Amino acid sequence: MGMNFNLFMNDVVATARKEISEAGYQELKTPEEVDEVMKKEGTSLVMVNSVCGCAGGVARPAAKLALDNEKKPEHLVTVFAGQDKEATEQARSYFKGFAPSSPSFALLKDGEIINMIERHEIEASDPQEVSGMLKYLFDKYC
Repeated sequence: MGMNFNLFMNDVVATARKEISEAGYQELKTPEEVDEVMKKEGTSLVMVNSVCGCAGGVARPAAKLALDNEKKPEHLVTVFAGQDKEATEQARSYFKGFAPSSPSFALLKDGEIINMIERHEIEASDPQEVSGMLKYLFDKYC
């Protein structure tokens, strides 16, 4: 497996990063960057990205589809589980009451968790269903 596997994984990670930043989400790679966003007033959507199949097949497409909505969070950000470990841990410290899961979406207001769409909900759905859940949260809280 060795080197070819690592090259393959680097490619998967690069594609996953590109896909979410092209959709309009700001990548947070350090705990400081996470805290900076969480200190901002207003609503923030944190997409916890990952290399698993349901991230690419469901979560990232849903993250993009959800932005086609009248109401949306003021801050769209993403952390990459398994890649930017410290940033992901820092983001999760704001998700009080929720177990770590990736991929997932967390909606926060003024740094306080409002709701979360967890991996088990993403795995059991398609991109349209997950974007529908996100739009529902946007309409209700944004």
